[in-house]
Amino acid sequence: MHGQARDEAVSALVRDAVDTDGFSGVVLVGRAGAVLHAEAVGLANRTWQVPNRMDTRFRVASVSKMFTAVAVLQLVQRGRIGLTDRIVDLLGLTDVTVPPDVTVEHLLTMTAGIADWFDETGDWEANWAELLRRQPIYLLRDNADYLPLFTGKPPRFPAGERHEYNGACYLLLGLLVERLTGAPFAEHLRDHVFRPAGMRHTDLVALDDVAPGVAEGYLPVRDDAGAVAGWRRNVYSTTPAPAADGGATSTAADLVAFTEALRTGTLLDPAFSAAMLAPRVAEHDGKVRGYRWRYGFGVMSILDDDGAVVRWGHTGEEDGVSARLYHYPDSGTDVAILANTSWSAGSLAWGLHDLLVDGSVRKMGAVEG
Repeated sequence: MHGQARDEAVSALVRDAVDTDGFSGVVLVGRAGAVLHAEAVGLANRTWQVPNRMDTRFRVASVSKMFTAVAVLQLVQRGRIGLTDRIVDLLGLTDVTVPPDVTVEHLLTMTAGIADWFDETGDWEANWAELLRRQPIYLLRDNADYLPLFTGKPPRFPAGERHEYNGACYLLLGLLVERLTGAPFAEHLRDHVFRPAGMRHTDLVALDDVAPGVAEGYLPVRDDAGAVAGWRRNVYSTTPAPAADGGATSTAADLVAFTEALRTGTLLDPAFSAAMLAPRVAEHDGKVRGYRWRYGFGVMSILDDDGAVVRWGHTGEEDGVSARLYHYPDSGTDVAILANTSWSAGSLAWGLHDLLVDGSVRKMGAVEG
């Protein structure tokens, strides 16, 4: 599949995402520095009708966990900490319910068993609404601001027993980075992750910051029949400032640059890059969509029946934000999807996935040779 046929196949998926899921954002498919497909749709600012562009900056939600994992593993690589070191000792935590045997590795793989600052099990929307009633969300500005929301809650299960998705694990890791380096978390990421990876347009930007080229996030307003009747901004619906568990702002090109830097030894030595990308703990029992799902050090992977990694990367979802960053090792292809509308990137990502794994995109040949 080449040229026009290639673009039509991917654009058809984008149009369907716009029509079905309200997708507004950008899609970038690339390989080895060559662009296979780049497309921007929708509006970065609905008030002034400013369109999204390929260089528009989007919040990426939990895709940011990959940045946090890199920062932690860099410190492990330098001998500042060990994966088996206990977080309570490293942070000097007292009068908390975080078990004393929880290690850095438990936090990276989300097997710590600690309570989360927000309960993502059960009815997500109801749980989030309850949190907003109890917690002035505008006060959550730094990693430490989240501690009262989870450090007094009982653990959910013994450390190491299983994986359960947990943002609080990464907040503790962010605090660890700050404690060991003496630098604010955002500053450390700029100096040790973003700049080395060539991510010139990536930063930790708050919703109330005035920053160039950043898309506003939007939630649909639905009528009684469930149809989209309008939109509202996400300023009162999600955390205002980024933290170690999510919320960085980036471009599609910067995210692809990050995957390359992670693979090629720019951010971590080869052994530590391999350790970060290794599938480690089961995310789900059995298979989902025909794959076995594993979580590593800030990386989600899906495996085929032979145990080979088909795809690795991370997802990101919050109100007014939907993001996917994936690398396909077999074809060397990267996929970055960023949206400023809620829950709108997932189906599109799976559509592109199906093109990739059946060989259609592999045959695209963006730049021959």
